[in-house]
Amino acid sequence: MSLNYIKNFYEGCLRPPTVIGQFHTLFFGSVRMFFLGVLGFAVYGNEALHFSCDPDRRELNLFCYNQFRPVTPQVFWALQLVTVLVPGAVFHLYAAYKNIAQEDILERPTYTVFYIISVLLRIVLEVAAFWLQSRLFGFLVHSLYFCDASSLDKTFNFTKCMVPEHFEKTIFLSAMYIFTIITMILCMAEIFEILCRRLGYLTHQ
Repeated sequence: MSLNYIKNFYEGCLRPPTVIGQFHTLFFGSVRMFFLGVLGFAVYGNEALHFSCDPDRRELNLFCYNQFRPVTPQVFWALQLVTVLVPGAVFHLYAAYKNIAQEDILERPTYTVFYIISVLLRIVLEVAAFWLQSRLFGFLVHSLYFCDASSLDKTFNFTKCMVPEHFEKTIFLSAMYIFTIITMILCMAEIFEILCRRLGYLTHQ
């Protein structure tokens, strides 16, 4: 029983019931994780070390960097990827527990509705992540950041800080927005594929 459960979960997670879902999970999802894991570390890995303010004092640099980056971009995007996977993972866990075959997901109305809901939740989570990213990081990374350090030391007031590799960060930030938009488009296309295949199934009955 446990072996069948593991087999069903493994196959369900790695092989979604739609062609677009398989492309999204296996190819595009892998590219997105690779892009974040490898290039994200190269661009943002040593950002805190090279972030410097005037005057160049360690406590001021740390204070202003925490103000500049309330959330580390890599952490935010990693949480985004994990969160977006949750609805699909919950559905596949349920399908594996109930021993639901892949063909049944698109043939039985109840399972189809549940699967569409999981895809819609993915879209909602991506939209929320897009909005949060725009609030936290904006759309451009400027070379200078003006830090309000008056709470650290009255003599500092507003101080000027240099943001390292700002152009590369702007490109990477734009790429993450594009990944989010592509994911939402793929999810909507997957819903369209489900409805078309469901309609075709009903027509042939």
